[in-house]
Amino acid sequence: GPGAGAAQEGAELAAVIGATVPTGFEQTAAEEVQEKLGSASRISRDRGKIYFEVPARSLPQVHRLRSVDNLFVVVQEFKDYQFKENKEDALKDLEDLVKKLPWTDPLKVWELNNSLKKRKTKRKKHNLQSPASRGKLSDGGEEGGADQHSTSDQEDCAQNPVAVEPTGGQDAENAQGVASRNGVEEEEEDNEQSDVKVEEQTSSESGTKAGDGQTGEGEAKVLRFRVTCNRAGDKHSFTSNEAARDFGGAVQEHFHWKADMTNFDVEVLLNIHNNEVVVGIALTEESLHRRNITHFGPTTLRSTLAYGMLRLCDPQPTDIIVDPMCGTGAIPIEGAAEWPYCYHIAGDNSPQAVKRAANNISSLLRKNESKDSSAALGVPLDVIQWDICNLPLRTGSVDVVVTDMPFGKRIGSKKKNWDLYPACLMEMGRICTPGTGRAVLLTQDKKCFAKALSRVGHIWRRAQTVWVNVGGLHAAVYLLRRTWESPDETRACW
Repeated sequence: GPGAGAAQEGAELAAVIGATVPTGFEQTAAEEVQEKLGSASRISRDRGKIYFEVPARSLPQVHRLRSVDNLFVVVQEFKDYQFKENKEDALKDLEDLVKKLPWTDPLKVWELNNSLKKRKTKRKKHNLQSPASRGKLSDGGEEGGADQHSTSDQEDCAQNPVAVEPTGGQDAENAQGVASRNGVEEEEEDNEQSDVKVEEQTSSESGTKAGDGQTGEGEAKVLRFRVTCNRAGDKHSFTSNEAARDFGGAVQEHFHWKADMTNFDVEVLLNIHNNEVVVGIALTEESLHRRNITHFGPTTLRSTLAYGMLRLCDPQPTDIIVDPMCGTGAIPIEGAAEWPYCYHIAGDNSPQAVKRAANNISSLLRKNESKDSSAALGVPLDVIQWDICNLPLRTGSVDVVVTDMPFGKRIGSKKKNWDLYPACLMEMGRICTPGTGRAVLLTQDKKCFAKALSRVGHIWRRAQTVWVNVGGLHAAVYLLRRTWESPDETRACW
């Protein structure tokens, strides 16, 4: 096949992989990489990224990591890049850098990655739609399912393109080239999450040689590319747009590729964080964080964030894990896929949310069936409509509660949270096993949560707090441990 030569090279080829991960869960991602790939990771000073080295043949396992959003192969990293103070000089240096970079091996890794993708999508080729009729892509880089999704991280990115946690007044921005004099595009996007927006490529499906712009059949085929620049820091004399434009112009000159901002084969990444510069080539066309969801609600949680939350509570075989406010089911679906030896229960008071969660579970079952038609097993997951403050579960029958609490922005209100949060924590305390039960709760309404927790301090102890960025909102994930005490309110239970 066209990828055979590339696969052979992949046997000896090593790759430094960069991965974007949910901010705050860098350590979780590093632990998963160590556990599944046996590689030590380095957590970037630029939050939300980790780097690790693997043999290129391990790329399939890298794509199966649960905690990463987007992947790229590092061309070169500069830990202390000295930018000139004059804008023209600084940009000229970036242009000159292109000729000095070691592109050969990273492009071989990109090619091998493409050949793996081709093998995977061979069956789906006849289903590819024309670009015009394709569903529009969201910021997360995926097509909408039956419900067009507008998730919190998507919309907030669009409204607030430079939403980053303040770190000493630095300015942050992200550009994805702009149709400029050399045709490299630029768009603003949330710096923390930097989801790569890409469309499924039909164009790159011929065995393309990256280095010389030739196809496997020997016909000349010019690769299309774009440059994406993420920039954070207040000491730069240039904008991310200017960096992407000039760096992109030099890439075009060096490789004789064609700049194309929407229908590209290669995405070159230029990440600038203060004096740290990383040049890379994207390996993911669509963000991995929406892998399990096909039906979206107004606040669908990223699968990668759901994984981080579940991992925080350290699920053990036979644990009963409940998400009492499941929305579209991102947490329990991720749980059932990664921890099949636990039993997962998803519930919500909204009939529409329960319906979406059920549809997402059906999609997961269909996906499992297509993987192994000989033995299509179910998933250890049930979904039910219920009232969070009056759960139909026995006292002390649940090991773990993991949920995304209403922020009071898109769903509910801050005012309602003052009554809802204490009632929720009390009911969660009732159903959780005293002494061993734990809860992992995500909320942006931190003031309200702290007050509610102080009211139920006899049944819940805070063990850990992870600060996360959810679509530009500064939120927190709390790990709580159930004490041995019984809840104040005694109520009839069966």
